Amino acid sequence: MKKLLIIRFSSIGDIVLTTPLIRCIKQQLPDSEIHYLTKEKFFPVIGANPYIDRIHTLKNDLDEVLNTLRSIGFDYIVDLHKNLRSARVKMALKKPSGTFDKLNIEKWLLVNLRINRLPVKHIVDRYFEAAGSLGIINDHKGLDYFIPEEDSIQYADLPPTHSDGFIGIVIGGMHYTKMLPVEKLIELCKLIEKPLVLLGGKEEREKAEQVVEQCGDKVYNACGLYNINQSAALIKLAFKIVTNDTGLMHIAAAFNKEIFSVWGNTIPGFGMYPYLPEGEGTSSIIEVKGLSCRPCSKIGYSKCPKGHFKCMVDIDMKQLAARVNA
Repeated sequence: MKKLLIIRFSSIGDIVLTTPLIRCIKQQLPDSEIHYLTKEKFFPVIGANPYIDRIHTLKNDLDEVLNTLRSIGFDYIVDLHKNLRSARVKMALKKPSGTFDKLNIEKWLLVNLRINRLPVKHIVDRYFEAAGSLGIINDHKGLDYFIPEEDSIQYADLPPTHSDGFIGIVIGGMHYTKMLPVEKLIELCKLIEKPLVLLGGKEEREKAEQVVEQCGDKVYNACGLYNINQSAALIKLAFKIVTNDTGLMHIAAAFNKEIFSVWGNTIPGFGMYPYLPEGEGTSSIIEVKGLSCRPCSKIGYSKCPKGHFKCMVDIDMKQLAARVNA
């Protein structure tokens, strides 16, 4: 039996994007034993994944985890994080390994010099490069997300106004410049005809309450009320999903939802747009094209560096709502 260690420490979306490779390794090497190393707080994202035999979690001290990993005797390491910490793991275990191209130089050239040398290649396909020597082939069946039974949610668990179905709107994100401003959210929610569920963390709850105040009980503020798996269950129930470029966008793709992804300072060309099964699903990219300042970062900022935030402010909510209502 071949023992494999997959490394991806964070974050929600990046971990979900590793699931096609996990599945393909397990199905194409059925006798393999797959271990996964991630940060403790992200354990729930893959905790119910049936293709993983054992999950190792990093709390604060990497040495504690390394002692356990050394005792297992891995045959191969699949490094899907490619940073100093994952390099330290590989050095400590001294086993054959593979990784992928993060395209940091290409992203820097585009952000800073407007020179576009990015390949037209999704990060999922680049992840498969890390297992190339194992002969693993992408089955193009999309992403996986498995919800533990204790975190399942039914329509009956929602307010009566939303028990016959709803549109999900993901309002959170890691950076301000990747999120629709609250006034744009209010405008959009007023224009969408169906009941709406706002999804995000505790930090988005106050912003979501501003939307509810303006739009009434057709909007249910779920921000901060549910854990990550329960939020995934809500996404699974939704008719359609409108989302910022954030982790829940990839969970929506795992459930093959019709997705309207809204892009601010980042661009789909970085290779992390919704990844759907080949020939299936509908994904619409919503962005302001032609801005000379975009992309201004490969990640994001706490405020618009130019002060105008046109990449979000100039998105036409009437057009977006019309597409969602169709």
